[in-house]
Amino acid sequence: MNTLDQRIVSCLVSNARSSYAEIGKVVGLSAPAVKRRVDRLLDIGVLRGFTAVVDPEALGWGTEAFVEVHCQGNVSPGRIRSHLEPLPEVVAAYTVSGAADAIVHLRAADIHHLESALERLRGLEIIDRTVSTVVLSTLLERPPNPET
Repeated sequence: MNTLDQRIVSCLVSNARSSYAEIGKVVGLSAPAVKRRVDRLLDIGVLRGFTAVVDPEALGWGTEAFVEVHCQGNVSPGRIRSHLEPLPEVVAAYTVSGAADAIVHLRAADIHHLESALERLRGLEIIDRTVSTVVLSTLLERPPNPET
């Protein structure tokens, strides 16, 4: 991926609805040339698709928490994932270094819904214990900038 590709990705990150012509004006290419590059970036996996960014609060899911998950024994990441996938409140999960086996990002409608989700999470057979941190406010949230 070269500097031109990075600039195209940056344009798409800023506004995924930009036309190839609009991107071309910013990066100095024709619309067909931009399309070819975007298609190649999709083929090689730099771009994984295009999506709408939804405000969770507008959907009624304004309560969130990050949960350290400590598993019983040695549990593979795939097994952790398979246990977390059925929980609709889990919006992301990561393996991490340190004492925890994973960090889980939960979203819920309210604190009671969050408590219910935490109880179901703690009830999973692989979970030994959890440590929860409820989010009070979002200070910064942005996609990575390929030009930096």
